[in-house]
Amino acid sequence: MERDEVEVFLLLAEELHFGRTAERMRLSRARVSQLVQRLERRVGAPLFVRTSRRVALTSLGRQLRADLEPHHRAMQAALARAVATARGIDTVLHVGFSTPLTGEIVLKATEALRVSHPGLAVEICEVPLTDPYGQLRRGEFDVQLQELPVREDDLGGGPQLFAEERVLAVPSSHPLAVRDAVSMEDLADVPLLTIDGDVPDYWQELQAPAHTPGGLPIARGPAVTNMQEALMLVAGGRGALFTAAHTRTYYARPGIAYVPFVDADPVGYGLVWRAGNHTGALQAFAAAARAAARERSGELTGEAARRALPV
Repeated sequence: MERDEVEVFLLLAEELHFGRTAERMRLSRARVSQLVQRLERRVGAPLFVRTSRRVALTSLGRQLRADLEPHHRAMQAALARAVATARGIDTVLHVGFSTPLTGEIVLKATEALRVSHPGLAVEICEVPLTDPYGQLRRGEFDVQLQELPVREDDLGGGPQLFAEERVLAVPSSHPLAVRDAVSMEDLADVPLLTIDGDVPDYWQELQAPAHTPGGLPIARGPAVTNMQEALMLVAGGRGALFTAAHTRTYYARPGIAYVPFVDADPVGYGLVWRAGNHTGALQAFAAAARAAARERSGELTGEAARRALPV
């Protein structure tokens, strides 16, 4: 089997879509189809069932995928190790994460790097809510996965890796708690908790906007320094928290209801590093983080779809 046949087959088995496979392989759809047909002639039987509406693996295709994938991953890991050795990627990378969800993705990326880059050690630590860029600027972190956008002249970063919807955390006794959903205009009815610390104005506005889209003022509640403090104040009726959807999973607790928004912009996440810091170790971590984020993003989409199903 030719390498391009193997890669197209495994990618099409994952995507089950010729167009997306062609985009990821940077080939034409006709070339993808040609490679698949060539492999099927080599095998002697169809590997995919194709209709005008869907693509699916045959039983033989599923068997071939199960047999090929471990060997393909091993070849990729061997090549990555050789490249890492050639580039001298034997160092310690310090990585920050801003939330439990980003921490989960950082941890998955770290586990993948243990296989592909065994000489690269990754140390991870949480980014303080009250100082989102300080440790990165001081060199205590080499890179961090956090909320976007970042509008700092001395910091750079990659594209958005994934996004999630927003929710409003309110006391269980609040009238909004019984709603199926809220809108941005409803924020005029609750004081929003703010963040106490060295936080840029644009970042504070994303966490606690001062006005609704219609121009109504939004009251400011107490300033907090960490998530546990914020949840305690919400449960005590001192304010509401404008936050990301994963909060209801990682911080479920009595006395707090999480209500989804129908019109709030999603929260985007990406990698941020000091401008000009483009080491081989950082690039290796960025590639692993992109893969981990794609996997987790698919899981988030599935969870959202399941919540949308009628009971």
